[in-house]
Amino acid sequence: MTRIGVVLPSSNTTVEPEFRSILPDNCTIHAARVPLEDVTADELDVMADHAERAASLLSHASVDGVAYACTTGSLIHGSGFDTRLESRLSDVIDAPAIATARSVVRGLNALDADKVAVATPYAAELDRLERDYLTENDIEVVSIDGRGLVENTTIGKLDAVDAEEQAKSVLSTTPEADALFISCTNYRSIPALMSLETEFDIPVVSSNAATVWDLCNQVGIQLDSSVKIPFGRHILD
Repeated sequence: MTRIGVVLPSSNTTVEPEFRSILPDNCTIHAARVPLEDVTADELDVMADHAERAASLLSHASVDGVAYACTTGSLIHGSGFDTRLESRLSDVIDAPAIATARSVVRGLNALDADKVAVATPYAAELDRLERDYLTENDIEVVSIDGRGLVENTTIGKLDAVDAEEQAKSVLSTTPEADALFISCTNYRSIPALMSLETEFDIPVVSSNAATVWDLCNQVGIQLDSSVKIPFGRHILD
């Protein structure tokens, strides 16, 4: 049995069920929550200060790896903050640790995606930070569309239908995109990924799918892409 640790915002209601839908049955999920109610730069900054304490608690469960499962929370201070966060958490648990923002970059790089359309639930401030972060990592953001939401429980009420509709709207205006990224670990979107990939014939990455894919690579978990996870179809086929 492989134990997966997750550090996530206290108001997140999506990570655990979406991770469970992707991970094989021989994996268990163990979460530690850090305080966040509104998805703003200030609250994300405070949340990051609690990350190592949360990881240390997960180490008591002898987890085999940890994900810091917050997209904007792991890019809030730009490129470099993500890898430093991973290193700090890895030291605490003495096992692999990954941060969602860096996982997304790893996934897009693995897909050779240079021009990316982005759909988010965020307000403009965080959309700007996300665009800057991806640009710093040599990924061109050809368009970014945010829903303008701040309260994280409101974001958690969105479902895969909302994600698919937003994604279609973004892609219909940016035919030059060679990948789509649906951002936010609290944005339910896993069930929409395969149909979007099929309709638009480009890779579609979500925050949770990329995080699980990356952590499984780090820990050595084999995913069945045809059954469990739509993201990766363009890598693993």
